[in-house]
Amino acid sequence: MKSYIPNFLTLLNVLSGCIATVFAVLNHLEWAALFVFIGIFFDFFDGLAARVLKVQSEIGVQLDSLADVITSGLVPGVVMFQLLSMAERGGWNLGFIGHDADITLLPFMGFAITLASAYRLAKFNVDENQVSSFVGLPTPANALLILSLPMILLYHNNEALNNIILNPWFLVILTVVSAYLLNSPIKLFALKFKNWSFKENGIRYLFIIGSLVLLLTLRFLAIPVIVFVYILMSLIDGGKKTA
Repeated sequence: MKSYIPNFLTLLNVLSGCIATVFAVLNHLEWAALFVFIGIFFDFFDGLAARVLKVQSEIGVQLDSLADVITSGLVPGVVMFQLLSMAERGGWNLGFIGHDADITLLPFMGFAITLASAYRLAKFNVDENQVSSFVGLPTPANALLILSLPMILLYHNNEALNNIILNPWFLVILTVVSAYLLNSPIKLFALKFKNWSFKENGIRYLFIIGSLVLLLTLRFLAIPVIVFVYILMSLIDGGKKTA
């Protein structure tokens, strides 16, 4: 029976991603973000449960990636589609895009994130070296980065930030950077603890503590900062190991 627990948690990730997709299509991006956060929560604990219960399986690996394609691939693609649509219309609109505006080609560029996420997950499944570290930005981290944008628009209410986020050039550049980071050769540390030793997990503890401080002080604005710090710390840590 215990062998079904991790896969059940993964299926809850799939369900969360499906619900988030519906909200993203309807342009209720705050609800889409909430269910992506819930899905990523299940994504973290399904792997943890499999390791703790010692019931890792090949089907679990495949199911996990299929879930991530939805929650951390499709949803951020739809969200970027909506953000690019808003940028073209010149402002925030909570209506369903199909009911109040003509659809142009530019917003479809947002799905480059979905394509890059799917390709990254396929590579991950056949790469036996990505156990204690990742090559390229993990899809959940990228999803959080993209989903943080509408949350910053909604809850920070800063005109300067709003103008940046709803600038089409900013969104296009971010889409390209996001797609690159997902499949880049950059080696990033994973938040997987084999033991609780600070000596062996110092960078993980520092990252978690720093992230909590940033979230408490900057709220949703902290998420892009955390992703940047994550990449920077990984590059510094990788440089030390090769020195």
